[in-house]
Amino acid sequence: MYKTIFKRILDLIASLIGFVLLSPVFLVVMIALFFANQGKPFFFQTRPGKNEKLFNIIKFKTMNDKKDSNGELLSDSKRLTKIGSFVRKTSLDEIPQLLNVIKGDMSLIGPRPLLVQYLPLYNDFQKQRHNIRPGITGWAQVNGRNAISWNQKFEYDVWYVTHCNFILDIKILFLTLKKVFVSEGISQEGQATMEVFKGN
Repeated sequence: MYKTIFKRILDLIASLIGFVLLSPVFLVVMIALFFANQGKPFFFQTRPGKNEKLFNIIKFKTMNDKKDSNGELLSDSKRLTKIGSFVRKTSLDEIPQLLNVIKGDMSLIGPRPLLVQYLPLYNDFQKQRHNIRPGITGWAQVNGRNAISWNQKFEYDVWYVTHCNFILDIKILFLTLKKVFVSEGISQEGQATMEVFKGN
């Protein structure tokens, strides 16, 4: 009952309140990134949601679009701007996703929505992460975020899918706030974010 009905109701109420309260921060970050990214403060990308249904995720744009001599985008570490690094470190880049939650594409808490090109690479166990709406934060995020391996991340995701309940969501919410304040697990060692998933 919680997973199918009450979770969505709580998501909608909490995300509406959260967006209103964070609107001053939203505006300040948007303006700062507008100038840092040549008029492009937002990042849009297609991601798979519940039952692998595709949707457009919205985040603050923390990287510029600089390319090499061959027209290929530079590495993440070279495109991450100074203000973008701050926004990512403080998790402010996640604020626009409250709009995804309001719309119903996402939940406040659930497995993070990953890249579409990863879909054919998942095994049957890993595919279970798409049995519920993806989240802004989740069990994997409070247990290492980008600093853990892909296998560990998927194990945490599927564990959450099978154990999802109100008390667990509250626990994840408070642990997320703690992670934000201490800036843990933002990136994998040697990476600006995390290495690409290449399958099992």
